[in-house]
Amino acid sequence: MKAMQIHRYGDASVIRQEDIPRPAPGRGEVLIQVAATSFNPSDIGLRRGLLRAIFPLDLPYTLGGEVAGTVVEVGDAVHTLAVGDRVIGRGGGAAAEYVTAAADTLVAAPTTIPLAHAAAIPIAGVTAWQAVFEQARITPGQRVLVNGAGGGVGGFAVQLAKHAGAHVVATASPRSTDAVRQFGADQIIDYTTTPFADALDEPVDAVLNLVVVSARQAATLVQLVRPGGVVVSATVPVKAPTASPVTAAHFVARNDTSDLAALVRLVDAGVVRVDITASRPLTDLASVHRDAESGRTRGKIILVP
Repeated sequence: MKAMQIHRYGDASVIRQEDIPRPAPGRGEVLIQVAATSFNPSDIGLRRGLLRAIFPLDLPYTLGGEVAGTVVEVGDAVHTLAVGDRVIGRGGGAAAEYVTAAADTLVAAPTTIPLAHAAAIPIAGVTAWQAVFEQARITPGQRVLVNGAGGGVGGFAVQLAKHAGAHVVATASPRSTDAVRQFGADQIIDYTTTPFADALDEPVDAVLNLVVVSARQAATLVQLVRPGGVVVSATVPVKAPTASPVTAAHFVARNDTSDLAALVRLVDAGVVRVDITASRPLTDLASVHRDAESGRTRGKIILVP
């Protein structure tokens, strides 16, 4: 089968298409024919070796951290899935024509959107879910600032915060404004021209930070929050000053199939929209990495074998 692999850490040129044996599912696993995988900004750090202390890779390594596809073979001791099931989930190696995955890490794919589009949900969607409902614990009537609403996680975060009953202020560049407005943002701040503090007429209850910020920018985010409020960062740690009345939390999203299944239900109910900004052939993966590193991408990009 075709697979997009790296044999060493480095720039986007280390991504190569290889012909490798099709894997066979082990005990508790299924074999998935891949409909699509999805690009995530963290893939860049993985490829460059910046995350090796947390996620060491066994090289050569097949890229692709999330998958949507159809089960074509079932391993021993799998009782929850069958051949023909359409599934989504997290796990490495999905930038290929086939991938194996533990059955208990997968959930049924949404039925109301194309299967390939569902590849955009597992990482970005679950990260947003855990930021909104577990870390910030957004409740009706709260004011929430989503910093980075134009990104893949940000689009889900705006929609989920609105679903939680919040008034959502979103930061976005002009190229993302229309999409963020369609997600339901009540106010959009063009971060390329307007300081956050100048655009807010009152403090917010929570900030969801979904972009990499400097220490100075992090301090600005903390200042936007009312006493007793919270700053939740899914990227770099954001620290509140000593004795500050604001709580700062940094988290790395965990793989949680209950969260993923709940998100799928919202997609099928029409509450959450999956916005695909581009669908590219899997062989374009290196180009997608280059575009992302130069700031030429937004939202969610899926890659189709």
